[in-house]
Amino acid sequence: MSNIPTDVKQGERSGPAAEPPAPDPRRWLMLPVLLAAMFMAQFDLYVVNVAAPSLRASLNAGPAALELIVGGYAFMYATGLITGGRLGDLYGHRKVFLSGTFLFTIASLLCGLADTSGQLVGYRLLQGLTAAVMVPQVLAAISAVFPPQERPRALAWFGVVMGVGAVAGQVLGGAMLAAGLFGLGWRIIFLVNVPIGLAVIVGAALLLPRTSSPNRPKLDPLGTILVSGSLALALVPLVLGRTEGWPTWAWISLALSVPTMIAALLWERALASRGGQPLLELALFRDRVFNYGLAVNIGAFASFHSFMFTLTLVLQGGFALTPLQAGLMFCPLGIAFSVASILAPRIIAQHGARVITTGTAVAAVGLFLMLTTLWMSTETTNPLLLIVPMTIIGFGNGLAVPALIGAVLSGVRSRQAGAGAGVLTTSQQFASAIGIAVFGGVFFAALGSGIDLLAYTSAFQWEVVLSLGLAALAAIVSLRLPRPSPPAR
Repeated sequence: MSNIPTDVKQGERSGPAAEPPAPDPRRWLMLPVLLAAMFMAQFDLYVVNVAAPSLRASLNAGPAALELIVGGYAFMYATGLITGGRLGDLYGHRKVFLSGTFLFTIASLLCGLADTSGQLVGYRLLQGLTAAVMVPQVLAAISAVFPPQERPRALAWFGVVMGVGAVAGQVLGGAMLAAGLFGLGWRIIFLVNVPIGLAVIVGAALLLPRTSSPNRPKLDPLGTILVSGSLALALVPLVLGRTEGWPTWAWISLALSVPTMIAALLWERALASRGGQPLLELALFRDRVFNYGLAVNIGAFASFHSFMFTLTLVLQGGFALTPLQAGLMFCPLGIAFSVASILAPRIIAQHGARVITTGTAVAAVGLFLMLTTLWMSTETTNPLLLIVPMTIIGFGNGLAVPALIGAVLSGVRSRQAGAGAGVLTTSQQFASAIGIAVFGGVFFAALGSGIDLLAYTSAFQWEVVLSLGLAALAAIVSLRLPRPSPPAR
């Protein structure tokens, strides 16, 4: 019989003289199980981009349906992350992770079996919502089961999976469609999640420790409605506004998101003052490191993801590459991101938060080289010339992301791990949506009706300038982060 503890009380802290509990000996076996779930969520965020032509032909999907199939997942994902993180704090990260992964697997199966574009839109919304329940538990569990001296290494692997999942969504997605596996066409990109999801469920059931809260779990229904509503009011126009031509309702929705969020914060503050359990742990925002780390995360993610989005358009629209060829162009970037993420823990141990400054600065250098390459481009420019700046950008972000995640979550208490992870992942997704909407809007405005390579590269220069400025600003703000002491030897 195993003598490994299976019931961990969240929120309990030992006294000053007490020895910290021994780390779970199975923690390194848990990590690949947790990261496989993160990979699925990240993969599905990007894979539909390459399948859009197949979906249009097979399901007779119009532009609005395609936008919802692609963007609806991201919308539900970002909107539900804070609530998903809080559910883990209240009901236990193991239980919520298993439930979220099971529902995500079912949603993926339904996506693969959809017969109409309307069905696929609905199932993609469900898939995004279940991903929002699943993903915060990954970071929360890593923070809970790994001791401080091992946490940077575990978070580095989280960063690896974020980068690899994003690139794999475009590369593997294109490869699976090109191979025509089992004659399933576009359905394979969703059905591939089913065996992976089942394996994750079995592994998590066997390995993840049971958790329970010392207090009776209580939800915050009004807070959930207000927070989710404010995010929805902001994200819906950001996701759909560009393709709809920025109609009046989009601007009204964006304007209403501000007072709705203010009302949410006032309610959460009042609830906390009465001893209730608010959805948002406002105490998190009293931590200077958490706030600065969150700000740098927002800048880095908005810069990186808007760059990735517009670069995909330039490669396919300007250089006339196929989806698979365009995806393969991202391989060096993905490899550089992964290598940097693996190297990051040792560098973080020696230099602390300076790694964030270095990483964002390296990314800014890569963006400057990209801008120079675009400025010198002609009608016969070879797209392979973009590989070097792309690789530098990937390496810089690979250095910064693991350190950024650690900087934000380092001071979060175990009972707030889910809430902290939810706020962090929500800010990352929200920043990505804003970056794509705003910087992508600038790109499309500059492109106009242009269809040749020079039109695309000229428009892309404007996006790169904005991403460069944001990356440089993130590097400057990161100087405000304290340098943590290296782990004891």
